[in-house]
Amino acid sequence: MRYRILVLICFAVTFTSCKKDDDNDVIVVPPSLLSDVAPEDDETIKEFLNTHFYNYEDFENNPEGYGVDYEIVIDTIAGDNAGKKPLMEDAVPFTLLVSSSHFGLSEEEEDIPHTYYFIEVREGEGGSPTYADSTLVKYQGSALDGTLFDENKDFTWRELPYDYRGFSNGISNLKAGTSDQVVENSDGTYQISNSGLGIIVMPSGLAAFNGSVGSAGTYAPVLFKVELGLFVEDTDSDNDGIPSIQEDLNGNGYLFDDNTNLDEESFSPLPNFRDPDDDGDGVSTWSEITDDNGNIIFPYPDSDGDGIPDYLDPDTN
Repeated sequence: MRYRILVLICFAVTFTSCKKDDDNDVIVVPPSLLSDVAPEDDETIKEFLNTHFYNYEDFENNPEGYGVDYEIVIDTIAGDNAGKKPLMEDAVPFTLLVSSSHFGLSEEEEDIPHTYYFIEVREGEGGSPTYADSTLVKYQGSALDGTLFDENKDFTWRELPYDYRGFSNGISNLKAGTSDQVVENSDGTYQISNSGLGIIVMPSGLAAFNGSVGSAGTYAPVLFKVELGLFVEDTDSDNDGIPSIQEDLNGNGYLFDDNTNLDEESFSPLPNFRDPDDDGDGVSTWSEITDDNGNIIFPYPDSDGDGIPDYLDPDTN
């Protein structure tokens, strides 16, 4: 019976929607402005950070934090937890500039400041990746109310440029573990005993913005708990000899708006970090930066001395 009622309701909604469409009465709501949403998100995040805490005492009681598989647990400061230290006391803010073009929006907005907050829960014993590197991570993503939308409990490799900007830039603040501390579990999974742990809280403009974040909906600030195991230093996503981090030509922490020959790639554009021929001159980037023995030449060759390396200059090859 309940199934039949649900079917009838769905039919009624579909019929009504079609009727409105036929009458040209459909109201299309344009995406909100980045400049409007960013300050609202920041207020929401600050309130959350001031009213919630994580189980910092577990990690303080084991200063090294290694060899104990603690999970990050976040809860509200209230009742028996009224005296807990708020997340805000440990949160470090970082501001990135976001443009509407990053989300393919028609409304033109340039360089709107967005702030994410990073908390280091446990310092790893290795180095730190850049936002352009490939990383071995465990993570859990949720809305600020705890609604889970993504999780990976086992270590998995992720190329950070393809993740939310808040996620990729946030992870660059963590220190990883080291390969000599990789331990295989009986079930075939792995632990890295000296990995880094952290919390990243970001506004929707550094996440999905007007895209849906699972049941959290649109325009949702989100939170990630992250464990950073290992990373590939100077990841080269397109194997052209140029580390991906060096292909962020405008230095804005976003690799997809750096495309030297965008005008010639209207059908299927490739940003430089994914393009083995960055200037589109028909000569591979690798060929333009190496000698006859395949050794990379530093500084990168600039044949005509115009200040633009050959691999970015279609006038030289």
